[in-house]
Amino acid sequence: MVLIYETDNFIVESNERPLVSRLDGGNIRIKVKDTSITDRTKLTPKMAIELMRLTMIVGEALEKALIRRGIPVVKVNYHDIGNWAFKKNQAPYLHIHMFGRAKDAKYQPFPESVYLPDWNSGFYDNFEALNEEDISEIKHQINLLLKLPKYQSKEWRND
Repeated sequence: MVLIYETDNFIVESNERPLVSRLDGGNIRIKVKDTSITDRTKLTPKMAIELMRLTMIVGEALEKALIRRGIPVVKVNYHDIGNWAFKKNQAPYLHIHMFGRAKDAKYQPFPESVYLPDWNSGFYDNFEALNEEDISEIKHQINLLLKLPKYQSKEWRND
C-alpha cells in the first residue's frame, strides 16, 4: 500500500493490487487506524464526521486527478465492505474502497456495478495500480480541496 493522506483516525492509501484497474478508474482505500472498529456503527460521532468529510475530499480528488491524467472518470463508487476477512477467520475492520469509474473501462465496465469475485480467482491479476504520477496528482488535488470553504474543519464541527 502507498500512503496518500492521513488524519487523526484514518489512513488513505492506494492498493498495490487494486480491485479496479487504473485505466478503469483506480482504487483507493480509506481505513480506520483502530482496527478494533469493525464497521461504521462503532464510530464516535466525531469520527463519523471525519470519515464522511474524508470520503468526500478523497473522492473528489480521485476524480479530478485521474481526469487530469487522461482517465475519463465519470463517477466514484464508495464501498464499505470487508467480508473477505471472514474467509481467513479474521475480524474485519472498517475500510472504505473508493472506485473511480471510467466511461471507457475495460475490466469493470461502466455503468455496470463493480464486479468483485474472490481475491484468488485470477480476475484481478492484470489490473494496474495507480502510479506515482497519479498519486502525486491525487495528493495535489487533496491539498487544493482542503483550502475550499466547503472542506474547512470549522464547517464540520458537531458541537
